[in-house]
Amino acid sequence: MYKNIMWIEKYRPYKIADIANQKEIISSLKSLLKKELELPHMLFSGTAGIGKTTTALCMVREILGSNWKDFTLELNASDERGINMVRERVKKFSKFYSLSTEIPFKMIILDEADEMTSDAQTALRRIIEDASLHCRFILIANNVSKIIEPLQSRCAVFKFSKISDINIVEHLKKISKLENIKFDDSGLKMITNYVNGDLRHAINILQATSSLGAITTKNAKVVLGLTKDKHVDLVLKLALDGNIFQARTKMIELIKIQGMSETDFLKLINQAVFKSKINDLSEAIKIIAKYDYRVLVGANPEIQLTALLSELGNLK
Repeated sequence: MYKNIMWIEKYRPYKIADIANQKEIISSLKSLLKKELELPHMLFSGTAGIGKTTTALCMVREILGSNWKDFTLELNASDERGINMVRERVKKFSKFYSLSTEIPFKMIILDEADEMTSDAQTALRRIIEDASLHCRFILIANNVSKIIEPLQSRCAVFKFSKISDINIVEHLKKISKLENIKFDDSGLKMITNYVNGDLRHAINILQATSSLGAITTKNAKVVLGLTKDKHVDLVLKLALDGNIFQARTKMIELIKIQGMSETDFLKLINQAVFKSKINDLSEAIKIIAKYDYRVLVGANPEIQLTALLSELGNLK
């Protein structure tokens, strides 16, 4: 039954009690569920892969029951960021009230709401006000500062924390046992150290590593692309030598052809800087940190990484 299913879906919790490492938030949500009709609109914030969307889906299932899909609208706001999405999809869904006596209200989940334009967020605020009697909203954002204040003030804000390394290792160990996959602690720890608190990413890496036969340090390195660190070392050397065009070409090859993520590239070039004999190490670190932040907040990765290589090339 589960042969071809992604493990992140196969082992996704269905009850909020099973959510990992968010005890205070889960406790608060359980209290809110005791008085469903008084449930506020909610804003879940925090970094990627720590359970925000899963918690929202668990809330919906527990409130609406087995027919939750019929009374729930789930959208990824980063796919449709503008005001038309709000007017055409959210408004239409929210204004039609169900006559069913089995549900207290309909629910709308807006994932990556921080990617919505300011105009779209302003329009959403008005819809939330108009639909409060028969609809509840759960907004999900990685960066809460990009949500306009009037929208934040209409929601109960829950700030999710990164999942601890200990909890991630235990979670990966549990899945490995259920899948009858051989593993060693060093392999699990390598995956855990790499994902920086992102449990979703850790599970995806675990599944990919399992295809090599066992969860070992060697196999994890292959999946994580850590065997490609020499290529990133070359990109850095080319940039420092002033060969920006060649450095950019190699960087694009790593990302678009070999499948290295922009985040992984930044991690590896940061490591490469420490291994290099660059004179102004502190300035190089500051440059990498600056472009890491720009990519994190949504700037065009290819443009930002090209600018990074150019700026590193100006160091003496």
